[in-house]
Amino acid sequence: MKRYTGHLLYLAGLVGLAGCEPALPTPAPPATPKVSVSRPVADKLPDYAEFTGRTDAVSTVEVRARVTGYLVKVLFKDGDIVKQNDPLYEIDPRLFQDDLDRAKGEVERCDARKKLLKIQVDRYSGLVAKGVNPQEQLDELLGQQAENIGSLKSVEAQAAHAALNLGFTRVTVPITDTPPLTGQSEFRIDRTLVTPGNLVTADTTVMTKLVSIDPMYAYFDVDEPTMLRVQKMIREGIIQSRSGQKKVDVLMGLADDVERKFPLRGTLDFVSSTLDPQTGTISVRGVFPNPYKVPGQPPVLTPGLFVRVRLHIGPPRPLLLITERAIGTDQGQKFVYVVDEGNKVGYRSVRLGQMHRGLQAIEEGLRPEDRVVVNGLQRVRPGLEVQPDEVNMLSLAGPEEGLPPRRKDAKGK
Repeated sequence: MKRYTGHLLYLAGLVGLAGCEPALPTPAPPATPKVSVSRPVADKLPDYAEFTGRTDAVSTVEVRARVTGYLVKVLFKDGDIVKQNDPLYEIDPRLFQDDLDRAKGEVERCDARKKLLKIQVDRYSGLVAKGVNPQEQLDELLGQQAENIGSLKSVEAQAAHAALNLGFTRVTVPITDTPPLTGQSEFRIDRTLVTPGNLVTADTTVMTKLVSIDPMYAYFDVDEPTMLRVQKMIREGIIQSRSGQKKVDVLMGLADDVERKFPLRGTLDFVSSTLDPQTGTISVRGVFPNPYKVPGQPPVLTPGLFVRVRLHIGPPRPLLLITERAIGTDQGQKFVYVVDEGNKVGYRSVRLGQMHRGLQAIEEGLRPEDRVVVNGLQRVRPGLEVQPDEVNMLSLAGPEEGLPPRRKDAKGK
């Protein structure tokens, strides 16, 4: 019992000694963070929308054999530029030549009989008129003459068909001189899919493919909200419908257009009559010139290229622009931090517009007088007091992609 009591006294002494140690110092409050802020740039800029799409040839033709036979010659080089009626293939013509010769012989036989029957009809007509021969003999000759006329037409048609088949043994570039290819007579040919010695079947065997070069289509899909906005602007008289304008310009850039300058210019050519219910988009097409006769230079456009398309929707309208680095993402929602007059941080949800030469347009959620945090977003949170350092928004866009220096921010700075 005494030993147990001694242990208790020893532990109590240790606790007393621990309580006599000095208290730890209270940590100093964190310093107010410094952040860079800038006011939005107010500008009046064109109203446009951007879409992605693919290029496609105006005319694509699969070259097929029109007659069945064995291929004997290929008359082009893979990838050549060919013109309408240029020869491409030759199928063995001998059997078709025999058919034509046989049909021509039948035509000559029927034609000779036609001449003979005419002489006989003329002779018997005179004899019947004099009462020498009976009428029945003349009637029989007239029937033979009518039958011969029908036989002659039949064999002439067979000869024409044989001549056509013989012509089809020489496969040429088809004639497709129809809008919008009026005046277009040259195509780029793909590789040959058959070689000499192979049997080709009429209307079945695909021998090669032709694509037109100039002009070139670009298909892209316009989303439903943009389509409805355009229709509303047309109803309100802000813009004209496509039928009321001479042409609607469409700008296009390829995958290497990293600065989004959209150097290629075309015109709106087609708008689908129905909206795709699965994607909520409507198909639209632009047509672009694609010159290919510049010496030493290939055409710019090829069918199947990925493209970005910029379509001007309406007249210029006021917009607020900020740098992309000021924009954060919270579960898909875009937001910015703003600093009020008391230097406290606030949270603003924003709806983004299009890019304008290095600055992001804000459709909703921002006012011209707002001071937007453009640097140090990771160090701030709503309600936190900060030390703002104001900078010019234009300086954040870069010397090449920024707006012209004459533009000022919303406060005139």
